[in-house]
Amino acid sequence: MRIAYQYRLKPTKDQKEKIDNWLSMLCAQYNYLLAERFSWYEQNRCSINACPLVCHIPELRNNPDYYSQKKTLPNLKKSHPWYKEIHSQVLQDVVKRVKLAFDRFIKGDSNGKRSGRPRFKKRHRYRTFTYPQIKEGCLEGNLINLPKIGKVKIILHRPIPVREASATPNGFKIKTASITKKCDGYYLVLSLEDKTVPKVKPDINPESIIGIDVGLKEFLTTSEGETVSIPQYYRRSQKRLRVIQKRVSRRKKGGKNRLKAIKQLGKQHKKVSDKRKDFHFKTAKYLLSKYDVIAHEKLNVKGLVLSRLAKSVLDAGWSSFLTILASKALNAGLLAIPVSARNTSQNCSSCSKKVPKKLHVRWHDCPHCGCSLDRDHNAAINIKNRAEGQSVLKAQRLLSDSRTGWEAYTEPVRSV
Repeated sequence: MRIAYQYRLKPTKDQKEKIDNWLSMLCAQYNYLLAERFSWYEQNRCSINACPLVCHIPELRNNPDYYSQKKTLPNLKKSHPWYKEIHSQVLQDVVKRVKLAFDRFIKGDSNGKRSGRPRFKKRHRYRTFTYPQIKEGCLEGNLINLPKIGKVKIILHRPIPVREASATPNGFKIKTASITKKCDGYYLVLSLEDKTVPKVKPDINPESIIGIDVGLKEFLTTSEGETVSIPQYYRRSQKRLRVIQKRVSRRKKGGKNRLKAIKQLGKQHKKVSDKRKDFHFKTAKYLLSKYDVIAHEKLNVKGLVLSRLAKSVLDAGWSSFLTILASKALNAGLLAIPVSARNTSQNCSSCSKKVPKKLHVRWHDCPHCGCSLDRDHNAAINIKNRAEGQSVLKAQRLLSDSRTGWEAYTEPVRSV
């Protein structure tokens, strides 16, 4: 299992200058390698889907792949000696980035979905470089030893259970280290590997299940009738963002004052994002501390973003919250079960009859059985009922029942 820990870096003035120079050189190399791939793509493809039976076929150029582009790096250091300052594996990682971006454009992912055409990076858009391998013992107190940069101060706001060479293999092993330049400073992201595979807890209680329905009136409503209000961090900060955005638009392009205003705008957006992320983590922790199984809807957020409610949907961050909830449940050995969202608001939770209602109708009144409750509460109960019928939870319930029966017929061991 891989997890990522993010920490804030406090580099010196010389180290900041070196990191910025690396990012500038890596950005230029990324654009060059991407242009080489596009050049081959344009010269070796046909603009029409048919050609005459007899035609001249020019000799095709060699396809620049990962290995051929990687072999050009020694010549790059000879022709441009300043690239020798960059760590070799950091430079090789740029080739890998180009390969992944171009493959997603040409071939697509495992599901066959292709990404858009990769874009050339501007200097301020290229913000991250990665050490694919980093030595064990790189952390020395509140310092981290980064090759060819030196020892950089790191703010360890939480400890890392790192596995040492002589210790037991229970901790995490640092696999990669990424340095990212953000609007408010430099950050270090450590990718940690845990050899243990997370499993569902053996003592999980399948009856401790709850369904949640996310919405725009309330952030979520549980099947127990409990609600969590929606904070709307973006809408609350719109007035401040509007002021800073006007300040950016009035500045002269290319001037230092414009860059200062852009940095200020980025800090404000990051502040909104951090608040929303913190809210998502705290809400997920609260739910997982009370229940062992949490059922939620499979939401098509990309489709909802195309509607009139796009700003409110993005401000709520449902997709990010459900991803965090699933990840935290997996690490805790609990279950987060997604179910189909079809007609969860329309069907009655009491008699299962369909009661059509428009979006502005926020109360559910069933004419068949007389059930009357909030629309979101009704949907949350339907989500819970659908999760209880899934095979994963049925198997867990049978396992729990068999374990309980075995314990009932087992005599306690008496101490002598």
